[in-house]
Amino acid sequence: MLKTKSVYEPIHKEDGLRILATRFRGRRMKTNRYHVWMANLGPSEKLLREGGNNWRDFERLYKREILGDGKVDKVNKTIKNHGQKFTLRLITALAKRGNVTLMCHCGKDELQCHRHPLKRLIESKKI
Repeated sequence: MLKTKSVYEPIHKEDGLRILATRFRGRRMKTNRYHVWMANLGPSEKLLREGGNNWRDFERLYKREILGDGKVDKVNKTIKNHGQKFTLRLITALAKRGNVTLMCHCGKDELQCHRHPLKRLIESKKI
């Protein structure tokens, strides 16, 4: 089962594999809050700065980045985006075998957070 939550929410056994899906880990972020950090699943630095005109634009641009062919690497100085499709397929397979929780720094009830369209994309089977 695939779930989402804030990295600041309490850790539960039912979370299963906790994936921090953010471009930046965050200062003083304790590594026991997540099992693996997948920076390539976070929005690009450019998208984080500019964000589009509204949430729908952001979602569309984010999805394009995740499914893109690597051109986004030219604008990212810190973390490259190689292998997102493989990573999404891997998460799909893991979620079929057990719980996987996609996490980010946004608050618990934040609706405009990339972890939600990321979850929908993985569940859509368009990868």
